[in-house]
Amino acid sequence: MTESPLPTFIHMSTKTLKIKPLVIAVVGPTSIGKSDYAVTLAKKIGGEIISADSRQVYRGLDIGSGKITKKEMDGIQHYMLDVASPKKVFSVHDFKKKALPILLNIVARGKTPIIVGGTGFYVDALVGENVIPEVPPNKKLRKKFLAQSAEVNFKHLQKLDPKRAKTIDKHNNVRLVRAIEIATALGSVPKQKKVALPYRVLWMGLTADRDILRKRIEKRLRARLLQGMLGEVKKLRAEGVSWKRLHDLGLEYRYVALHLQGKLKIEDLEKTLADKIYQYAMRQLRWFKRNKEINWIDAKQMSKMAGPEVMKFLK
Repeated sequence: MTESPLPTFIHMSTKTLKIKPLVIAVVGPTSIGKSDYAVTLAKKIGGEIISADSRQVYRGLDIGSGKITKKEMDGIQHYMLDVASPKKVFSVHDFKKKALPILLNIVARGKTPIIVGGTGFYVDALVGENVIPEVPPNKKLRKKFLAQSAEVNFKHLQKLDPKRAKTIDKHNNVRLVRAIEIATALGSVPKQKKVALPYRVLWMGLTADRDILRKRIEKRLRARLLQGMLGEVKKLRAEGVSWKRLHDLGLEYRYVALHLQGKLKIEDLEKTLADKIYQYAMRQLRWFKRNKEINWIDAKQMSKMAGPEVMKFLK
């Protein structure tokens, strides 16, 4: 059995420690190999994985979201997968409410939590130092803006919160309306306050040359189409997930839904999706590049940095 990198933390309260427990965050763009890297890392240092992906939380969104399989988990415990119905919106606050107790429990058992995901908002909510504002739902505002197109709402958000507009999926009306709701409630773009975390966070970012990333995206997409992604969306429809909801779930679910509705030809589906996924990857990178704490490693070097070697990044 591999030893925890911080064995002295076992059974000890963080209040009695001068050095805080360690949490590792593995981030980066889609298709870069975060899940595989995290599993290898967890096996070497004694870790458990918390997924921070805004679509993998939903049951039935497996192939399209690139959800890790039981075989790929290779015996490593994973959390925050399949915890919500795809018919209902699962917010970042829902995520933090469920994931934070899991993180603290992993630490209490002497294991190392490894947060893995490309949804920057989710990762930051869980282990970021910035406090995300707690803004309750505004039914009147939501009714008004959800009746408008994503294009109109994106332009409105650009005026309210230009920084958020640069990182958001401008086609996702649910996220656009939520961003508008937050900016409207707070009167202006809030200056996020930093808080002292009860643990240390080691940020590991995986990246690759843009051409290599594009090829990875295309290869992964082709494999998922062959695995039955269209059939997965058909099944979700049969289970009562609306076309509108599939659109809001984004990327694969949005464009496969458009194809199934006769609005996108099958011969155009793969290229359109590859283009959109690549654009999304660029937005992910822009989000993570704001975090100067991230230690970036090239995807080709992942195997060399999936073990105690990562500890050299700790200051």
